[in-house]
Amino acid sequence: MLSCFAPPATPARLVRVVSADSYAQWQAAAPAAAREWLAGTDFKLKPGAVALLPGPAGEPPEALLVASSPPEPWDASSLFAALPPGIWQLADVDDLLPPALATLGWALAAYRFTRYRRDEAEQPRLVLPTGAGVERAVQIAESIWLGRDLVNMPANDLGPAELADAVGEVAARFGAECRTIVGEALLGANYPAIHAVGRASDRAPRLVDLRWGDAAAPRVTLVGKGVCFDTGGLDIKPSTNMLLMKKDMGGAAVMLALARCVMALDLPVRLRLLIPAVENSIGGTAFRPGDVLTMRSGITVEITNTDAEGRLVLADALAEADSEEPSLLLDGATLTGAARVAVGPELAALFTPDDRLAEDLLREGTAGFDPMWRLPLHTPYLGYMKSPVADLANASSKAFAGSITAALFLKEFVKRTGSWAHLDLFAWNDDSRPGRPRGGEATALRPLLALMEGRLGRSS
Repeated sequence: MLSCFAPPATPARLVRVVSADSYAQWQAAAPAAAREWLAGTDFKLKPGAVALLPGPAGEPPEALLVASSPPEPWDASSLFAALPPGIWQLADVDDLLPPALATLGWALAAYRFTRYRRDEAEQPRLVLPTGAGVERAVQIAESIWLGRDLVNMPANDLGPAELADAVGEVAARFGAECRTIVGEALLGANYPAIHAVGRASDRAPRLVDLRWGDAAAPRVTLVGKGVCFDTGGLDIKPSTNMLLMKKDMGGAAVMLALARCVMALDLPVRLRLLIPAVENSIGGTAFRPGDVLTMRSGITVEITNTDAEGRLVLADALAEADSEEPSLLLDGATLTGAARVAVGPELAALFTPDDRLAEDLLREGTAGFDPMWRLPLHTPYLGYMKSPVADLANASSKAFAGSITAALFLKEFVKRTGSWAHLDLFAWNDDSRPGRPRGGEATALRPLLALMEGRLGRSS
């Protein structure tokens, strides 16, 4: 159990939950002292508002929370931020704030990254609610905590080997198979782009390959960009653009967190997770502008920008994933600044040629309070990736539609799988909001999980 929860039946103070519609009814039945206190403190009736109702000795015996209509997990996140230390319990309010939403929102607000700085502030704890979906919510929260931890980790402590170790730890916990191809062995195994991007670092590149589940079950393959730090290579980034490059493995963090959730919930799938883990460094062995790589798929690619490296490592991994023709193929990457210009930091940019898959993901994103936005795979823009010496260039010749051209590049390596989606995501909360503290984020995990559950079923 996450540390922010207390076991059921633990003595606790109550949190009363109301909505804007039910507040008047609650107020009419409330003790006169509570009504007077709220009037005296100028309590505002708005979603997420919390009031502490003092007892005879001045301590708060109860709290009042105004839930959104319809309810959101961020209601419970706002509650966490407003309550003093102690153990609290939600009153019987299933309709106003369902237990699963309350559990998720509370847990996401309780997350702290404390590896390098001790956080001695005592936090409130919530008696773990009971009801439908609570265990699922706990597993989602634990997975998101894992993803956030990985993205928040600085590159000096999270390189390719440490990222591979994190995958191995999750694999061991759930009985998955996990193998890693490292360094020069990548060439023998025909992963030339992963090797090229990572070879200049003294921390060897690698491909991490996790498999789990019944071999006869529908195949679901997840691919995550694991660039543990990106200098830009010989096309070096400006220093200000490097400040957040520890999070350039955010796609790998999200997909590992999603894989953990799939295994924890025992979904009836044959899961495969592929993470190309590299550091894009500068050195005598760095790949160069003008180099031509023959990719795993056989496509030749001229390197016109060494800072467009994420699509290269993804392309080799996607080609391998595509060779098995899974029922569902999903990749996630902190791929382009253009996606952030287009949709900002909070939305994942969704690309897929499958209209039904797009509709399902957009619906689940809205329902799961983690929305995304579909951008077009406008085929004519692939012409921006022409090369006079190779089948493709790795970067566009124009300054337009950067996230679209990157997605079109990846699409060239997915030829056999019918249901594929690429998510260009930020994996970072630029500002703190209820339940979403500034820092690493497992963007899009919830809608991706819900999609799999809806399409492939939950375990019995």
